[in-house]
Amino acid sequence: QVQLVESGGGLVQAGGSLRLSCAASGSTFSNYGMGWFRQAPGKERDFVSAINGNGDLKSYSPAVKGRATVSRDNAKNVMYLQMNDLDPEDTAIYFCAATEQRWGLSARLSDYGAWGQGTQVTVSS
Repeated sequence: QVQLVESGGGLVQAGGSLRLSCAASGSTFSNYGMGWFRQAPGKERDFVSAINGNGDLKSYSPAVKGRATVSRDNAKNVMYLQMNDLDPEDTAIYFCAATEQRWGLSARLSDYGAWGQGTQVTVSS
């Protein structure tokens, strides 16, 4: 089973940028489709972005499309989420997740079997 660790969160002003990282270990990284989700206080965990196993297919939620870029480096076993033009509504814990649906771009939480512990992103106005 793959293990995941997120990093790169922090406090940023509105309009700023962050790059989140998700480091994977324990299994062949390219065999997994990967996703980013986020959970704001008192709210459900929502889909943010997904990328397939070899990184040539990507999807985004309407809330971040045009402001976010997901990528992965299978040689380094890392996935990234570049977020630009951040808004206070982007404040949440960001989680990365892995699915055995290597070629899919699932937005469903239930399709992901491995999760990281999350990294906090706080955007101040």
